[in-house]
Amino acid sequence: MSSIRTHNLGYPRIGEHRELKKATEAYWQGKISREELEDTGRRLRRGNWLKQQAAGIDLIPCNDFSFYDQVLDATCLLGNIPPRFGRQDASDPDSLFLIARGSRDTADNCGDGCGCQTGTFASEMTKWFDTNYHYIVPEFHAGTEFKVSGTKVFDEFQEALALGIHAKPVLIGPVTYLSLGKSHDADFDRFSLLDGLVAAYEEIIGRLAALGATWIQIDEPILATDLDDRRRDAFLEAYARLATVAGNTRLMVASYFGGLRDNLPLFLSLPVAGLHFDAVRGSDEVPELLEKFPEDKVLSLGVVDGRNIWRNDFDASLGLLAEAEARLGKERLWIAPSCSLIHSPVTLENEPKLDPEIKNWLAFADEKLAEVSALGDLLGGRAGPGVLEENRAAHLGRRGSPRIHNPAVRARLAAVAPQDLERRSRFPERQALQREKLKLPLFPTTTIGSFPQTAEVRSARARWKSGLLPAVAYDAFIKEETRRCVAFQDEIGIDMPVHGEFERNDMVEYFGEQLEGFTFTANGWVQSYGTRCVKPPVIFGDVSRPRPMTTYWSGFAKSLTERPMKGMLTGPVTILQWSFVRNDQPRETTTRQIALAIRDEVLDLEAIGLAAIQIDEPAIREGLPLRRADWDPYLAWAVDAFRLCASGVRDETQIHTHMCYSEFNDIIGAIAALDADVITIETSRSNMELLDAFVDFNYPNEIGPGVYDIHSPRVPGVAEMRHLMEKAGAVIPTGNLWVNPDCGLKTRGWPEVRASLVHMVACARALREKSNASLR
Repeated sequence: MSSIRTHNLGYPRIGEHRELKKATEAYWQGKISREELEDTGRRLRRGNWLKQQAAGIDLIPCNDFSFYDQVLDATCLLGNIPPRFGRQDASDPDSLFLIARGSRDTADNCGDGCGCQTGTFASEMTKWFDTNYHYIVPEFHAGTEFKVSGTKVFDEFQEALALGIHAKPVLIGPVTYLSLGKSHDADFDRFSLLDGLVAAYEEIIGRLAALGATWIQIDEPILATDLDDRRRDAFLEAYARLATVAGNTRLMVASYFGGLRDNLPLFLSLPVAGLHFDAVRGSDEVPELLEKFPEDKVLSLGVVDGRNIWRNDFDASLGLLAEAEARLGKERLWIAPSCSLIHSPVTLENEPKLDPEIKNWLAFADEKLAEVSALGDLLGGRAGPGVLEENRAAHLGRRGSPRIHNPAVRARLAAVAPQDLERRSRFPERQALQREKLKLPLFPTTTIGSFPQTAEVRSARARWKSGLLPAVAYDAFIKEETRRCVAFQDEIGIDMPVHGEFERNDMVEYFGEQLEGFTFTANGWVQSYGTRCVKPPVIFGDVSRPRPMTTYWSGFAKSLTERPMKGMLTGPVTILQWSFVRNDQPRETTTRQIALAIRDEVLDLEAIGLAAIQIDEPAIREGLPLRRADWDPYLAWAVDAFRLCASGVRDETQIHTHMCYSEFNDIIGAIAALDADVITIETSRSNMELLDAFVDFNYPNEIGPGVYDIHSPRVPGVAEMRHLMEKAGAVIPTGNLWVNPDCGLKTRGWPEVRASLVHMVACARALREKSNASLR
């Protein structure tokens, strides 16, 4: 073992080939047994631990594995299962899945054969800080009691021990856990539960200590955000107690996703044995951190970026680590990634077709572990002479590559003028023209864009890409799927149909494949939520659009119906956020380059006769900096990028956007500044609570608050949807309301989609009848 210790904060749980996703979904479908599912988990954990051991990582994490979500695991461990789910076995994966997905216990709820279902609605899901990972939101109420109920963390520690690996258990910290939860009673103070919560953590730490744990990692990424006095006091109270119960087991508090700023003194004062600091995102604070670092603590420096896929710059990291070693000595300095590696794909070993030049610039999770070990060896003088030289050559090659810079793109961006960001008329004038052109009824119905990506669709795409299905046959297949989708929407009465997006593998990857400056992996999967995995594009150079991307399929779909077909695009901020982004220029610059490419596509869709174009921006809030002081500059360029996309069209062309899992209250001004004619948002899981921001702000444009949760398999009834829309109608002008699902339908099955959309259209018709009756 090196005198400067290496460790890891967390490892991807999904498997090199998404084995966890496949096994979990097979279990849900009844194709494999519970034991087979759990056996898959054991195999993945064993492989992950042994791989980290082979990479030379001294202290390997456990309890970073999850069948669904690590925050939900904490909820089960703490016995905080929401009461509506009844008494559940907190160690049972089925309990985990029930909370995350809800239930659909009884069909034909209303007795009329409509197919609606009762059951229990799932807990809310939202973004994990500013990542594209989603966690299940803990729920609190005045009667919440914490009781250590699950055994997962103890079982997995012993499981690793049986392999000869003395692992480091990882826990979500108590202050972060309380901060990320919610109460349905606005007046309830979650932090009044701190005493009972800390008592549960005391028991967990005590039990892990009794099992022989020498170090426990407690993740408190909330330290990278703005903290009020209540949270600061909670940190002091919680860790004063936890330090006394740890005994010989040492605690390491891990902060990541940003620097600490005014929270640095609090961080340094915590009475624990070790502190982990994100030296990638908080690099500017490292000198102050080292100057003030206490003499009785170990410092873990996260110098390898766990959030992006570019190779580490060994010279820069070694300079920082050498400074830390001079100040702290070898025994008190650890080397680590900046955060858990669940945000990185597993390994470059599975990318034989990736362009060799670009591949040489990259590092996935396994390569990042090798970088951590190499930095330890370089600092200790144990690395071979070629290690540093090879790293330098890779960075020099990337900086000098002609593939990165496009002078024409930069010249076009420099020529953008203020008028390019403005629609020709204000919304009231545009709305009148659009109503005259579209002739939609009250409470118009639409969907967010995608329809089910069935096994047949995915198989056809895979066979086409591998050359087993001729292009002409694939084209005919997608046309038939599109034709059926549009006919179905016409049949049930969707007012503004979409084409279903059967030709698209992913809402970002599809566009990236047609843009210059992007490259793609074959197996670069990362977990987005539960079993949902995404394969983010890699933006390595200047972005441009060589040719139209969506006009072929949108034009074909338009020809199939007399109703106004809506074109579907992904917005520039979302393409940026859901890609691995080049780190050699500001993110704003890359976003504006993407915006110009999408602007060209919007104008082409308008030119072929589409009267409505949706530019999805679900990631705008996700991209917010963690500190409010940094919000205004970000929101300014994010809004400008959207307006740059949308502002070239005529007034009568209706621009839609969609946003999901966003708390809108604090950015509602920026959302209004987008000036989209129609915004659709996810509101069903929050029972329309998210609509409050639009009400308080007096949002002027049209809104489609989602009436059912597409992330749950249950089919809501007409009455349930109508109840939600009536809540919306009480606060939003009737003429400005749309009726739509929460999000795209690609992950759902056709039977539930058919039933849900039939109910949705029936809901809209009932609302129209009620509105018309009130006018008679």
